[in-house]
Amino acid sequence: MTTPAPTPGAAPSGPAAPVQTYRGPFAVMTTLFFMWGFITVWNDILIPRFKDAFTLDYTHAMLVQFAFFGAYGIGSLVYCIISMTSGDPINRIGYKNGVILGLLVTATGCALFYPAATLVSYPLFLLGLFVIGLGLAMLQIAANPYVTILGPERTASSRLNLSQAFNSFGTTIGPIIGGWLVFTYFTSKTANGSDSVKIPYLGFAAAFVLLAVFFKFSHVPSFTNKEESRPGIGALKHPHTLLGVVAIFMYVGGEVTVGSSIVNFLGVGKLGGLGHEAASHYLSFYWGGVMIGRFMGAFALSDMKAALKHTLVVIVPVVAFVIILNLGRIGALLHQDWAPTAAQVCSGPNVWRFGILLGVLLIAFFLGEASPQRMLALFSGLIIVLLATGILSTGETAKWAILGVGLFCSVMWSNIFSLAIEGLGPLKSQGSSLLVMAILGGAVIPLTQGWFADHIGIQASYIVPVFAFAYVMFYGIYGYRAGRRV
Repeated sequence: MTTPAPTPGAAPSGPAAPVQTYRGPFAVMTTLFFMWGFITVWNDILIPRFKDAFTLDYTHAMLVQFAFFGAYGIGSLVYCIISMTSGDPINRIGYKNGVILGLLVTATGCALFYPAATLVSYPLFLLGLFVIGLGLAMLQIAANPYVTILGPERTASSRLNLSQAFNSFGTTIGPIIGGWLVFTYFTSKTANGSDSVKIPYLGFAAAFVLLAVFFKFSHVPSFTNKEESRPGIGALKHPHTLLGVVAIFMYVGGEVTVGSSIVNFLGVGKLGGLGHEAASHYLSFYWGGVMIGRFMGAFALSDMKAALKHTLVVIVPVVAFVIILNLGRIGALLHQDWAPTAAQVCSGPNVWRFGILLGVLLIAFFLGEASPQRMLALFSGLIIVLLATGILSTGETAKWAILGVGLFCSVMWSNIFSLAIEGLGPLKSQGSSLLVMAILGGAVIPLTQGWFADHIGIQASYIVPVFAFAYVMFYGIYGYRAGRRV
């Protein structure tokens, strides 16, 4: 069933009204998606940085993700309790104010990194990450359903994929810039390694404050709806939403687990034996793959004419391949210190290996044929195959199997999210808070893999995300339609 988009100041899913799109507000939202993608991927840089600086094992190093994503779970749980007892807060204060609040809380968490680095305190760093997670949880609760209502429901997956593509652009360039800043530019031989994150996170704090001010004075609809802010937990009465909450838990946990462990994975002798900075550049293949897939998903799930849609889906990986092939030259233009690393990472053999994975992704998109649920099932199956290959092989085969996982994680968040809140009407933001709470998977599953890595080795520990993506496959086959007619 298609629900018309709301007008400003109306309920997100009220009585029938003319479908309206908001291209300007949607463009503003993509900036926010970019920023939280850029800062989130820095966790993958912090893990090896703190592991060395504080002499941690894998389990304790993964507390970075536990604190960060645990905040999502706790923050969203608090939101959900308030929603149950006194009505949905976002419906009352409006999506715009929800975004501003999230930005300011995130800035506060970033600012905590300065005293943490000064005192050389790992617990204080974890507190800062927890506060950042709380702020981003508020952003997610407000921003994701906000994007779905900025136009007709039938193209909600397409809009979310496009927004998430810019989020992934942040996660793609984040490791390159972050690795250089943290492992090279701000590193001092006379200071603890954690000191290298002090200035970058102060910069993040300033950026989020400026974004909050910009958003406050920008002309975007708020979509307040005080009349329908009813208490209760009606969203969970929909089986497809409840199963979707579990699917988000598993997907986020699986994606974060793989991304968080790649730097240490590539440091193992038989898997590459790379240093932290060199390995951090390979992270861009992982998160860049997510970005490429999300741009393709935005076109594949849109309501464009079939010929144009298929053309754009093909163009995206082709353009990505050409850019990667010439990344050495691009790196030299941006900064001469990046040129050698870019040329090494994007050497001919590496680019062609990634090109093969892009070809498989393109075939998978055409097999999925504009069906969010079919894509979930197919892409999850391919991820399981890649993870199994990474576990059972060595060298370049294992390396590129794991790096290729990002390509097929690409459409999962937006597809699960839009399928899970479809048909919820005024319960959309409550359903969103439950789905964002499920980001807790990014805290629990990486910690679980860290424990396995300490006991059976980091390569074998990839069995953990295999089980996570097996559940996502189930949701794409059956869970999305449980309890309702589709």
